[in-house]
Amino acid sequence: MPIDTTAAGPDPAAALLHSAFYRFTPLSDPPAAAALVRGLAQGLFGSITVAAEGINGAVSGTPAAVRAFEAALQGDAVFGGALRGMVFKHSGCVTPPFARLKVLVKPEIVALGLPGAEALPPPDEADASHLSPAAWRELLARDDVVLLDNRNHFEFRLGHFRGAADPQVRHFRDFVAYVQQQAPAWREAGRPVAMYCTGGVRCDKTAPWLRSLGLDVMQLEGGILNYLQQVDGPGRDWLGDCFVFDKRIALDAALHETPATAEDVFDESDPGEAWRLARARRLDAF
Repeated sequence: MPIDTTAAGPDPAAALLHSAFYRFTPLSDPPAAAALVRGLAQGLFGSITVAAEGINGAVSGTPAAVRAFEAALQGDAVFGGALRGMVFKHSGCVTPPFARLKVLVKPEIVALGLPGAEALPPPDEADASHLSPAAWRELLARDDVVLLDNRNHFEFRLGHFRGAADPQVRHFRDFVAYVQQQAPAWREAGRPVAMYCTGGVRCDKTAPWLRSLGLDVMQLEGGILNYLQQVDGPGRDWLGDCFVFDKRIALDAALHETPATAEDVFDESDPGEAWRLARARRLDAF
């Protein structure tokens, strides 16, 4: 299958740039790190989490302001250059995605409650299990791989890769239970697990746990957003839209906003989604 890595075209109506990023790196003083990041992000809107294990966030603003922030974040003066080379996933914004800037200090940059997490090795963003978007597209043609969606059920319902398994996640414990139930059969059949999520951080966090179950794990580098940003013609492999956790709601395969509303995404009759719909309505009121 020929690979074309032309980037997705910009939305001509988009005036703002959205940038999503993360990096697992030890931070000895998360509150001080958060204060430094907060200063660098002045003039932008977004949500950034800082923890002892690293940084995870998304910001929006004018393209010039966002790129200046990205450059500053990777500079030697910030955490000794530990964020140098960090991947930024970009998409345009017609709808301002955030109402304000939040920089929070939390115990983890993504909290998943994995069993035995304290004994697991730390995530490694640079290990050989990460597949480039081009290599991922080639992998999708194989029939010996378990293609695992590492997101919520409502996200899968809105859009997913062709042939992916939906673990029916309403709470993350559902993902854990699904993998524990299926792992013996996957091991016995010698089937590697290729998983993906929106931006890559959830897969990086869960990969060591899946390996602790004796599974051979691969993951999509940079997640769905990086895939759609890098690979042209993704409609042959990506079905539907990609949910994003901001006021834009969803992006199509060209990373353009769609007309989707919260009511289109969340099933009000599902207790696991009703509270998300209520929260989205509250946020939309501001």
